[in-house]
Amino acid sequence: MKSHRIARVSEAIREVASETILFELNDPRVKGVTVTRAEVSGDLQHAKVYVSLMGSESEQKLTMHGLRHATGFLQSKLAKRLQTRFTPVIQFVVDDGVKKSLEMTRLIHEALGSPSDNAASTGEEAASEEPSDGSTADRTGGS
Repeated sequence: MKSHRIARVSEAIREVASETILFELNDPRVKGVTVTRAEVSGDLQHAKVYVSLMGSESEQKLTMHGLRHATGFLQSKLAKRLQTRFTPVIQFVVDDGVKKSLEMTRLIHEALGSPSDNAASTGEEAASEEPSDGSTADRTGGS
Protein backbone atom coordinates (compact mmCIF):
# COMPACT_ATOMS: atom_id res chain seq x y z
CA MET A 1 0.00 0.00 0.00
CA LYS A 2 1.17 3.52 -0.69
CA SER A 3 2.95 5.20 2.20
CA HIS A 4 1.25 8.54 1.59
CA ARG A 5 -2.15 6.91 2.09
CA ILE A 6 -1.04 5.38 5.38
CA ALA A 7 0.29 8.78 6.47
CA ARG A 8 -3.03 10.45 5.58
CA VAL A 9 -5.02 7.84 7.50
CA SER A 10 -2.66 8.17 10.48
CA GLU A 11 -3.11 11.93 10.51
CA ALA A 12 -6.91 11.58 10.23
CA ILE A 13 -6.91 9.16 13.17
CA ARG A 14 -4.79 11.54 15.23
CA GLU A 15 -7.12 14.46 14.45
CA VAL A 16 -10.32 12.54 15.18
CA ALA A 17 -8.90 11.06 18.38
CA SER A 18 -7.68 14.40 19.74
CA GLU A 19 -10.91 16.26 18.83
CA THR A 20 -13.12 13.52 20.24
CA ILE A 21 -11.16 13.24 23.49
CA LEU A 22 -11.02 16.99 23.94
CA PHE A 23 -14.55 18.01 22.98
CA GLU A 24 -16.93 15.05 22.88
CA LEU A 25 -15.80 12.61 25.55
CA ASN A 26 -17.73 13.23 28.78
CA ASP A 27 -15.89 10.68 30.92
CA PRO A 28 -14.60 12.28 34.15
CA ARG A 29 -11.73 9.77 34.23
CA VAL A 30 -10.28 11.12 31.00
CA LYS A 31 -8.45 14.37 31.69
CA GLY A 32 -5.01 15.74 30.95
CA VAL A 33 -4.67 13.75 27.71
CA THR A 34 -2.63 14.86 24.71
CA VAL A 35 -2.67 12.78 21.54
CA THR A 36 0.92 12.85 20.26
CA ARG A 37 0.73 10.63 17.18
CA ALA A 38 -1.00 7.68 15.54
CA GLU A 39 0.46 4.70 13.71
CA VAL A 40 -1.53 2.54 11.32
CA SER A 41 -0.68 -0.94 10.10
CA GLY A 42 -0.06 -1.47 6.40
CA ASP A 43 -3.45 -3.09 5.83
CA LEU A 44 -5.28 -0.29 7.72
CA GLN A 45 -6.79 -2.85 10.12
CA HIS A 46 -5.07 -1.74 13.33
CA ALA A 47 -4.06 1.64 14.72
CA LYS A 48 -2.05 2.68 17.76
CA VAL A 49 -2.89 6.06 19.21
CA TYR A 50 -0.06 7.41 21.37
CA VAL A 51 -1.15 9.64 24.24
CA SER A 52 0.74 11.70 26.77
CA LEU A 53 -0.88 11.76 30.21
CA MET A 54 -0.63 14.24 33.05
CA GLY A 55 -1.00 13.41 36.73
CA SER A 56 0.17 10.77 39.16
CA GLU A 57 0.59 7.10 38.32
CA SER A 58 -2.85 6.18 39.69
CA GLU A 59 -4.52 9.03 37.75
CA GLN A 60 -2.77 7.88 34.57
CA LYS A 61 -4.02 4.31 35.06
CA LEU A 62 -7.54 5.62 35.60
CA THR A 63 -7.29 7.78 32.48
CA MET A 64 -6.07 4.83 30.38
CA HIS A 65 -8.99 2.74 31.69
CA GLY A 66 -11.37 5.50 30.62
CA LEU A 67 -9.75 5.72 27.18
CA ARG A 68 -10.00 1.97 26.66
CA HIS A 69 -13.65 2.17 27.68
CA ALA A 70 -14.27 4.92 25.07
CA THR A 71 -12.57 3.05 22.22
CA GLY A 72 -15.86 2.03 20.57
CA PHE A 73 -17.18 5.61 20.64
CA LEU A 74 -13.93 6.83 19.10
CA GLN A 75 -14.03 4.13 16.41
CA SER A 76 -17.58 5.13 15.44
CA LYS A 77 -16.43 8.75 15.01
CA LEU A 78 -13.48 7.51 13.00
CA ALA A 79 -15.70 5.35 10.74
CA LYS A 80 -17.74 8.42 9.78
CA ARG A 81 -14.60 10.37 8.95
CA LEU A 82 -12.60 7.71 7.05
CA GLN A 83 -15.33 6.02 5.01
CA THR A 84 -13.13 3.02 4.29
CA ARG A 85 -14.18 -0.61 4.02
CA PHE A 86 -12.73 -1.43 7.45
CA THR A 87 -12.39 0.85 10.43
CA PRO A 88 -9.05 0.35 12.17
CA VAL A 89 -9.17 -1.24 15.61
CA ILE A 90 -7.76 1.38 17.95
CA GLN A 91 -5.32 0.67 20.75
CA PHE A 92 -4.16 3.41 23.12
CA VAL A 93 -0.49 3.46 24.07
CA VAL A 94 1.16 5.73 26.65
CA ASP A 95 3.82 7.91 25.02
CA ASP A 96 6.61 8.60 27.51
CA GLY A 97 8.59 10.74 25.06
CA VAL A 98 7.45 14.03 26.58
CA LYS A 99 8.27 12.90 30.11
CA LYS A 100 11.66 11.61 29.05
CA SER A 101 12.53 14.85 27.27
CA LEU A 102 11.54 16.90 30.33
CA GLU A 103 13.64 14.65 32.55
CA MET A 104 16.64 14.97 30.21
CA THR A 105 16.27 18.76 30.19
CA ARG A 106 16.17 18.78 33.99
CA LEU A 107 19.28 16.60 34.20
CA ILE A 108 21.15 18.83 31.73
CA HIS A 109 20.25 21.94 33.72
CA GLU A 110 21.42 20.25 36.93
CA ALA A 111 24.72 19.25 35.33
CA LEU A 112 25.37 22.74 33.95
CA GLY A 113 24.12 24.56 37.02
CA SER A 114 21.32 27.08 37.14
CA PRO A 115 21.12 28.76 33.69
CA SER A 116 19.72 32.05 35.03
CA ASP A 117 22.68 32.47 37.45
CA ASN A 118 25.24 31.70 34.74
CA ALA A 119 23.69 34.08 32.20
CA ALA A 120 23.51 36.95 34.68
CA SER A 121 27.10 36.58 35.86
CA THR A 122 28.61 36.18 32.38
CA GLY A 123 26.60 39.11 31.04
CA GLU A 124 27.85 41.41 33.83
CA GLU A 125 31.45 40.26 33.43
CA ALA A 126 31.42 40.76 29.66
CA ALA A 127 29.99 44.27 29.99
CA SER A 128 32.60 45.37 32.55
CA GLU A 129 35.66 44.02 30.73
CA GLU A 130 37.94 46.47 28.92
CA PRO A 131 40.49 45.48 26.28
CA SER A 132 43.80 44.48 27.88
CA ASP A 133 45.98 46.59 25.54
CA GLY A 134 44.72 49.85 27.04
CA SER A 135 42.77 50.97 23.95
CA THR A 136 39.03 51.55 23.97
CA ALA A 137 36.85 49.19 21.95
CA ASP A 138 34.86 50.59 19.06
CA ARG A 139 31.35 49.23 19.68
CA THR A 140 29.82 50.56 16.44
CA GLY A 141 31.80 48.15 14.31
CA GLY A 142 33.31 50.91 12.12
CA SER A 143 37.01 51.82 11.78
